[in-house]
Amino acid sequence: MGKYISKRLGTGLLSLFVLVTITFFLTRMIPGSPFAGGNVSESVQAAVEEEYGLHEPVMKQYRNYLENLLRGDLGISLKKPGETVAGVIGRAWKATASIGGLAIFVSVVLGILLGICHAVSKNKGIKAGIFFGTVLGSSVPGFAAALILLLVFGVKLKWFPVAGLFSPGNYVLPVVALALYPTAVITRLVSRACEIEMQKDYVIMARAKGLTEKKLLLSHILRHVLVPVLNYLGPTAAFLMTGSFVVESIFTIPGLGREFVSSISNRDYTMIMGLTIFMGTVVILTNLLADVLCAALNPEIRKGFREGAGYAGI
Repeated sequence: MGKYISKRLGTGLLSLFVLVTITFFLTRMIPGSPFAGGNVSESVQAAVEEEYGLHEPVMKQYRNYLENLLRGDLGISLKKPGETVAGVIGRAWKATASIGGLAIFVSVVLGILLGICHAVSKNKGIKAGIFFGTVLGSSVPGFAAALILLLVFGVKLKWFPVAGLFSPGNYVLPVVALALYPTAVITRLVSRACEIEMQKDYVIMARAKGLTEKKLLLSHILRHVLVPVLNYLGPTAAFLMTGSFVVESIFTIPGLGREFVSSISNRDYTMIMGLTIFMGTVVILTNLLADVLCAALNPEIRKGFREGAGYAGI
């Protein structure tokens, strides 16, 4: 298992290097200068570009950036004087992580409960209601759900505030908007996995021995059901924890998504690079964590890790 994690981290670092390289050169291909516009004269623009090293050849800029990156220096924002990229990311991620983390929690809890209920319930009305809810939740686009929630519960009924994150009430609508689609998907995954597990020989044998449905579900079935949930949750959690551009814009949340859009429109090269590196790192680590948790729950996956990594023990 240790060798597998090391291999995955090595692959992740290589992927991150490729991402940094591609993003760096793409940002330099954006037409115009970060300091163009307004009443800035060409001489002043050239002086500012020289101060930030933008007058040097692109390959030298790339080499300098990599050297600074290896020292943990993401640079200074080109459009926010005096603010470091790391400082802006740290401030914005608090907002993004708070709504993203809550959305993940709501999605997992509701998805598992609804999925199990759909699989074990004998009531056709309950099963039909859950099925309709999953279809609706997975078919409505995120921006449409956010706009509907804002207009109905924020503007029309005035139950919740609609801008910023100033009170607990501000979290309700964006969290619901973010959690709607993942909840629907997790419900389907859990329901299908439960139905498959309940038909296996070990479950039939356990029932024959007199094991109650509740104990059978909690002790045996649930651990297998969580594996597909974790596989799905890896990339989904990474997306939610790095910011939803649309939801953050609709609810005026000062998170990573809004900062990323703003940095592109303002040609803030260092901010674009810093946000890309941070988001890429979160994606790599989140997926790795999901794989490790899957291995902890499923012995067959652990066996695959051993065989794939040539490792004799976990």
